[in-house]
Amino acid sequence: MTEQTGRRVVANMTLSLDGRYSRAEAHDMDWVLPFAVSDVAREHLTSLWEPATTALLGRVNAEGFLGFWPTVIGAPGADPRDEGFAKWLVDTDKVVLSSTLAEAPWERTRIVDRPTAEVVADLKAEDGGDVLVLSSASIITALLAADQVDRLALVVVPLFLGAGPRLFDGDLPAGGWRLAHQAAGEHGELSLVYDRVR
Repeated sequence: MTEQTGRRVVANMTLSLDGRYSRAEAHDMDWVLPFAVSDVAREHLTSLWEPATTALLGRVNAEGFLGFWPTVIGAPGADPRDEGFAKWLVDTDKVVLSSTLAEAPWERTRIVDRPTAEVVADLKAEDGGDVLVLSSASIITALLAADQVDRLALVVVPLFLGAGPRLFDGDLPAGGWRLAHQAAGEHGELSLVYDRVR
């Protein structure tokens, strides 16, 4: 086993118990909401963004995240952990992988139209903290296939969705992962963080 040096690539995703990140109706994410506001889920996300200095997103997630999260800042009754994440997302460097956006509609954002593995190799060569991939399944699956994920952070919720895309479909390289953190939530959700053993 070799020790991790340089920037880590941290991939974060919420999965159903049957391994799906979305229902068949791609924009129906209501199944996630009851679990996303639990203490375990909020602490999970906080532990990921605090050491990160770059957010890596696909276009769809970037539009959704950056359309919603800035509205949390200063909102009455907002959980301080949610507000902390929202401020981080607005203030941090963002890289959005897209072949359709011509210019960045958000501050501190670069739009890149290149293969995911190349972009991440360049990011890892730069100075900075972790590169956090926020729930962008196409990016995470590409990075898993290229064996470029250093930390895999999952919130597993106790639901079978029964249909919809799975995160771990397809050919992935063989390899070991070490459990770095685990926590169980009040609704039966699990926060699981694994580090790649190299």
